[in-house]
Amino acid sequence: MIINNYIVFEGIDGAGTTTQIKLLAERFPKENVFTTAEPTGSETGKFLRRMLKGEFSVDERTASYLFAADRCEHIYGKCGIIEQTQNGKTVLSDRYFFSSLAYQSVTCGKELPELLNSPFPLPELLFYFKIDPEKSLKRVLSRGGNIEIYEKLDFQKKTAEAYDEVIKLYDGTEKGRGMTVITVDAEKSIEEIAEFIWNCVKNLPIHKA
Repeated sequence: MIINNYIVFEGIDGAGTTTQIKLLAERFPKENVFTTAEPTGSETGKFLRRMLKGEFSVDERTASYLFAADRCEHIYGKCGIIEQTQNGKTVLSDRYFFSSLAYQSVTCGKELPELLNSPFPLPELLFYFKIDPEKSLKRVLSRGGNIEIYEKLDFQKKTAEAYDEVIKLYDGTEKGRGMTVITVDAEKSIEEIAEFIWNCVKNLPIHKA
């Protein structure tokens, strides 16, 4: 299943997805766009964000279940992704289940994340931000503040490799049928990336909806 008018931005920490979603959203009339992110702002998402900050720890398998539960509510819950798109809005999401397939596969293996996320529908368009982990981590560190538990170089390198594998599984394959995957050179300037993304989106039916 494909969720029409649903665009997802994916990439390792520091790849620039959050910045580019904000810039893309500014190109749309406010009443026609809805921006969101995972983990969500729900109670499950708040719990996960505290975990990511290192306030407490859970078994990695538990984390996989929690991410999937948060995602289920994100898609199907009140004011969720499906409801927003049915109301005629284009939804821009910072991360989706591709993140779990990459990050959680590093922590607890591929089998559980694949099982938990297999029922979820695909977005219409996926932007995959590809960047060298060393460069992305420098961006993360430059922000200041606390570093999240996954924001370590060795982990980010493994996650980047896992992301590449995940994208290959969906890009132009039967598994990703109906979804368009576009790889973004996330090492370019913010302005260059923003223009590239807009050129990919501006003539699509989703923008005209």
